[in-house]
Amino acid sequence: MSAQPGFKPTFGAKDGAGSWVEGPFGSETVMVHGGVVPDPETGAILTPVMQSTTFVQPSVDGYLSKGFSYSRTKNPTVESLAEKVAALEGGEGALMFSTGMAATCSLFTATLKSGDHCVITECSYGGTNRAARVLYKEKYNIDFTFCDFTDLDVIEKAIQPNTKLIFSESPANPVLTLTDVEAVSKLAKKHNLLHACDSTFATPVIMNPLQLGADFVCVSSTKYIDGHNMTVGGCIVYKDKEWGEKLGLVQNIFGNIMAPWTGFLQGQACKTIGLRVRKQSENAQKVAEMLESHPQVLKVMYPGLKSFPQKELADRQHKDGLHGGMLWFEVKGGVTNGVKIMDTCQRPWSLCENLGATESIITCPAVMTHANMLKEDREKLGINDGFIRVSCGIEDADDLIRALKKSLDAL
Repeated sequence: MSAQPGFKPTFGAKDGAGSWVEGPFGSETVMVHGGVVPDPETGAILTPVMQSTTFVQPSVDGYLSKGFSYSRTKNPTVESLAEKVAALEGGEGALMFSTGMAATCSLFTATLKSGDHCVITECSYGGTNRAARVLYKEKYNIDFTFCDFTDLDVIEKAIQPNTKLIFSESPANPVLTLTDVEAVSKLAKKHNLLHACDSTFATPVIMNPLQLGADFVCVSSTKYIDGHNMTVGGCIVYKDKEWGEKLGLVQNIFGNIMAPWTGFLQGQACKTIGLRVRKQSENAQKVAEMLESHPQVLKVMYPGLKSFPQKELADRQHKDGLHGGMLWFEVKGGVTNGVKIMDTCQRPWSLCENLGATESIITCPAVMTHANMLKEDREKLGINDGFIRVSCGIEDADDLIRALKKSLDAL
């Protein structure tokens, strides 16, 4: 895969075993080795779990000479993962959070204050939508305009004199509409605004928003970075060091840093994200093609399909012809039959929340992930009770298709 400019190993022997061959290095190499330094004492190849609240200082004058003092502020295990993710995204640095929502709310807190305004996509993760409406708007007097991020003119018209931030999500959860990240980033710069992009669905394997001009990448690392349904977490990758310090201050005040054990697990899981996302994309393409050809399916959306409304943008913005593991569909017979599919589809599918994992998951967003949106806002986007969100895992595609087809054939 393509070279990653963010990865510059500065450790190891000068020559022979332990030294690094001359770069640049491909993204798969960064996934494995980014942020990882073999232990100098034992030679252990894995980053250890530094399950410690505090770190002994050599002297008062030598405070922080080793970089760590207290794990609410910074922890070596978590920092290793942050360095890996920052390298994968080509960022100046990254901060790891306890959850994806902790990351999103920390971003809002760092970039917005009372009286400010944010232009935000009308379709995002339900928790993001609720935080903007219920917490920041109602409690802290920060205004949000929710609008169609597939239309650049609509976004520009929503900008106000007090606008400070544009917040996009691409692909959007759960409807999979795409934002032209490069075009929106140029628009943000034109108006002297910040642009943050939630690229959880895309992952750094498929898209790097910072390379397309965004100022921040905001991700739920619970999803593809973990990829095994083991942990929850979030991250913000930033382009500018000054903003990294501002975000770090908010994180320290809130105390919402990722736990060391979570950092260790996600650090190991992230090594295979490239392999997993390619297999998940391959499975999603096969499942989407089956659904598109099935007589009981009314509509299917997947960026890899020729019928996808934004196919040109998908092919231009997504790397290596990959379009991710997420898709959605609706069946004939409306909500009743949609719910029937979700209630009857057999294993290897699992009916639950979450996405991006090795296990294939079917979700009812209206009841689960997006229930905290206003009902009228959900319905405006077409997210009804029969809307079926699909997260393809890494199982054999034929098994996934056989189980799904069995439920469809029974309608």
